[in-house]
Amino acid sequence: MKTHFVMMASYNAWANARLFRMAGALADELYRKEVGAYFGSLHGTLNHLLVADRIWMHRLTGVGDQPDKLNATLFNDLSSLHAARVEEDSRILGFVQGLAEPAFEEFVNYRMLNGASQRQRRREILAHLFNHQTHHRGQAHAILTMLGVAEPDPLDLLIMQREQA
Repeated sequence: MKTHFVMMASYNAWANARLFRMAGALADELYRKEVGAYFGSLHGTLNHLLVADRIWMHRLTGVGDQPDKLNATLFNDLSSLHAARVEEDSRILGFVQGLAEPAFEEFVNYRMLNGASQRQRRREILAHLFNHQTHHRGQAHAILTMLGVAEPDPLDLLIMQREQA
């Protein structure tokens, strides 16, 4: 489990870096343009990714910011959002690297945003965290296409693995 989740945390950071590089190449009005995506714009989608990771990392560690709305705008400018994304990706990777193998099977008790109590295995939460990232990065990738980026850089796990081989 640990090897798998370290790979996923590394992939997460790699894919987010590529996505932010593409976002940074856009004019600000395109970056903020409402395109009918679930979180409206590329800016809204990238903010949501950070919001969700902070919520889950707070549930997993008991520390850090825990926004109370999934559509919160944590940062209004791309530069600050990018810096926070890099920091959060480093935090996630460090957390996973610091877990002993048996910790992945341990149960974590947490509360949903509506206050409901939940209990899940740590590995299930981590699987959700990385799957959720991939889901919304796919939306962000589609937004880039809608905004006229002819061929956004691929975000496939295999691309990262080939680059690092």
